[in-house]
Amino acid sequence: MAAETYQTTIDESVLITDAEDSACPGLVVIFSGGRPQCQHRRLHGAPVVLGRFPADDVFVVEDDRISRRHTRVTVKGAGVRVTDLESRNGTYVDGVRVVDESYAKLPRLLRLGQSLVLFVADVRPYEAGGVAVLPGEVVGPVLRKARLAVTRGAESGDSLLLTGPSGAGKELAARAFHEASGAKGAFVAVNCATIPTGLAERLLFGARKGTYSGATADAEGYVQAADGGTLFLDEVAELDVAVQPKLLRVLEQHEVVSLGASHPRKVDVRVCAATLKDLRAEVSAGRFREDLYYRIGRPEVRLPSVLERLEEVSFLIVRELERVDPRLTAHPSLVEACVLRAWPGNVRELLGEIRRAGRDALADGRTAVKDRDLPESAGREIEGARHTTGTSSAIPAAEVTRDAIEAALRAEQGNVTRAARALGMHRNQLRRWISKNGVDPRLLGVAGSDDGGDTESRAGADPSGDD
Repeated sequence: MAAETYQTTIDESVLITDAEDSACPGLVVIFSGGRPQCQHRRLHGAPVVLGRFPADDVFVVEDDRISRRHTRVTVKGAGVRVTDLESRNGTYVDGVRVVDESYAKLPRLLRLGQSLVLFVADVRPYEAGGVAVLPGEVVGPVLRKARLAVTRGAESGDSLLLTGPSGAGKELAARAFHEASGAKGAFVAVNCATIPTGLAERLLFGARKGTYSGATADAEGYVQAADGGTLFLDEVAELDVAVQPKLLRVLEQHEVVSLGASHPRKVDVRVCAATLKDLRAEVSAGRFREDLYYRIGRPEVRLPSVLERLEEVSFLIVRELERVDPRLTAHPSLVEACVLRAWPGNVRELLGEIRRAGRDALADGRTAVKDRDLPESAGREIEGARHTTGTSSAIPAAEVTRDAIEAALRAEQGNVTRAARALGMHRNQLRRWISKNGVDPRLLGVAGSDDGGDTESRAGADPSGDD
């Protein structure tokens, strides 16, 4: 897919306006004419008609499979009414055909003809800038807001903490931090969870010749390799407590002492750390030093899950299919299926499944990849799987958007446990959020309370229960 940019002139004043009472619901076309789109329209005041006929009240969608006046969308309080205007091919909301139906809350996706349209609670970020397809990544309005925070962090300091669910793109954000800092040195990425016990000091800070058996020459560590650049410490909560004071010295004194050395060496290193865990909780549990937390824990930028940036999905799919084989194309059914699933593994999982779906289609002699090429298990929670997210590592519910929470509940058919895992939250946090915000699972398309015996995890369960 050739690099394309949609509405790249950014109005930051729009991006940083978060007042919920001023939010403006809207519609965003994400796929039409066989290709990704990012066209938006506000939903306020008079009803909006979607169709091919240009008129003041019509949101024009260029699709020869839809009628001149196909569907009418009317805002009703915090929700909408969707009315099919006797169209040729019908109107579908979240995969279900409708004629005239009201929703107490915004649904997720509208399909008409071969086009897909997102319902969004606040369309203003899309007015500030659309989706940019850049070398190696796709950045939409929601992710762009987080990236702006990363850039500000790089311009104002020498450390940054990245949080958010697994697979959300922390290393890409860390590289953006490095580039925004203007550092001329190398970007050195280290996964702290993979450093063998007992080797952390040697690998991070280096060792002098003769310090240990087999040390036939001086060896620099990751810190020295990143001198003049950026050290990215992924899974920083897993860093050996014994070496944390030495890392603090690097940050505070700008010097490092190699294993076996008698004198420090001056270094200029920026540190970008990332974690799935709540570092404050790790400090309370004695697993992470408080002084180091205060040095690298601020500023903190949370990266959004794929459920919070659905406008990027069609771009990601098309780009990944073209990487597999330039002949491959995305059928609307594939994009629709991907938008309606939870993707607990986020972008990493989505791209992996798209690659497999593309190869399966080619093996079947087809170039159009459809929903049937996507395994039923793709984008679904693994039953009984152990996750790193727990009470001590849960993301504050206030940091996750209402759209993302409701989308996760729909995708997981109201199962709180699976939805919470997809969001990177603890299930009890999600239950409390449901209770506080008065969410009725029946309005999210959840039928009944039986989900295979896990009735305690349904959206209607007692939100105050503890493990």
